[in-house]
Amino acid sequence: MDNEELNRLKRNFSEIGLNDWLIKQCDAVGMKNPTSIQLNCVPKILEGRDCIGCAKTGSGKTAAFALPILQKLSEDPYGVFALVLTPTRELAFQISEQFSVLGKPIGLRVSVVTGGRDMVMQGSSLSEKPHILVSTPGRLADHIETGTEISLSKIRFLVLDEADRLLEDNFGEQLKTIFKILPKKRQTLLFSATMTESIRTLQETSEEKPFYFSAIKDIATVETLEQQYVLMPADVKDAYLLHMVNKFQEENEKSLIIVFTHTCKYCQLLGLVMKDLGLECVTLHSMIPQRDRLAALAKFKSHQVRTLIATDVASRGLDIPAVDFIINFNVPTRAKDYVHRVGRTARAGRGGFAVTLVTQFDIKLFQAVESHIKTKLTEMKVNESEVAKIATEVAVSKRKAEIRLDEVDFGESKEIHLRKKLILEGKDPEKYLEKKRKRKNKKFKGNKKKKV
Repeated sequence: MDNEELNRLKRNFSEIGLNDWLIKQCDAVGMKNPTSIQLNCVPKILEGRDCIGCAKTGSGKTAAFALPILQKLSEDPYGVFALVLTPTRELAFQISEQFSVLGKPIGLRVSVVTGGRDMVMQGSSLSEKPHILVSTPGRLADHIETGTEISLSKIRFLVLDEADRLLEDNFGEQLKTIFKILPKKRQTLLFSATMTESIRTLQETSEEKPFYFSAIKDIATVETLEQQYVLMPADVKDAYLLHMVNKFQEENEKSLIIVFTHTCKYCQLLGLVMKDLGLECVTLHSMIPQRDRLAALAKFKSHQVRTLIATDVASRGLDIPAVDFIINFNVPTRAKDYVHRVGRTARAGRGGFAVTLVTQFDIKLFQAVESHIKTKLTEMKVNESEVAKIATEVAVSKRKAEIRLDEVDFGESKEIHLRKKLILEGKDPEKYLEKKRKRKNKKFKGNKKKKV
């Protein structure tokens, strides 16, 4: 890089106060100008302020906390310097990759601690005192409770990425376990794609008033995203999906598709059906071993496979630039999950297309989504005669897939894990599971009455 180029970059980044080595590294990874959240949050973090940053997906949130942390680390290097907590394993690996790339000039050591990996190997990695520790709350809490040698008493930074989910989902007990061993004197950084009541309450009640920045406007989805819905009878929903995926793949040879569905079992089921009918795809959900999850993502990112079927583990933070089409196989039960799902496309100013499959039983959920995003979706017309041609074939393939899943007791390992967790918490697993079954049966009977 010549002096003229460096001076140009310095002018671009002058407002956020980065050192020359970081500016050069930003250029090396294609960051030519700071984004809105970086312009506003990086200087405040460098000043030593706690920070809450909210911006849409694809806005550069990870760099907004990684850059100031790396600059402070370069001035006073020791491990463990920063702890980053995030709700999903895939996002943890993605964050670690960004830290590794940006911190390469200073010999950065990053450790990732998530479920699905060997705890002994992770413990060995933690004993080497990495500069940056990126973790999911559950596995880190497991290490703390089982006595793994881990030193977090001198961390300078605690980052909660996708903070809304960490604060609102079932991470409360694990976060308490982790926070007990953290120093009180530290900088706390919260970043999220959505502003929620829990984050707002935290901002208002915090003794050290954090700097707050939000780049989120009234409309929760980006302008470059085209959003539509398809209305259909529930019994031919699978056939509609197969028809749409096949048609899009034929018309867009280089584009990637993500299909979001509501449960691990249905995600696996759709994957089997698609493969049986000649549509290549990979699946991503929490019941797949971690190695296979990373392999599936790698195949998808490298365009070896152009369709990813996933649960909401893929809806947060994952940066896959070439995704052009999102299909919501089901309407999300939480309207904000819709925003995260469709945020996987139309990133960084690019265009994108999202379609939601709506049956007669989804109208209220669909209306809640439209109300949340303050946008009326337009109806997409699908050739029903083309769908009818494949409906029987899809139904037969689906039945075969259901039998295959029953034969391997799909879901049994999940129940074993739940039983183990309940026992460790001092609860009776039999009583808990019986209550769960009764709730499920009650809900099923209620739905049955509604349909009649």
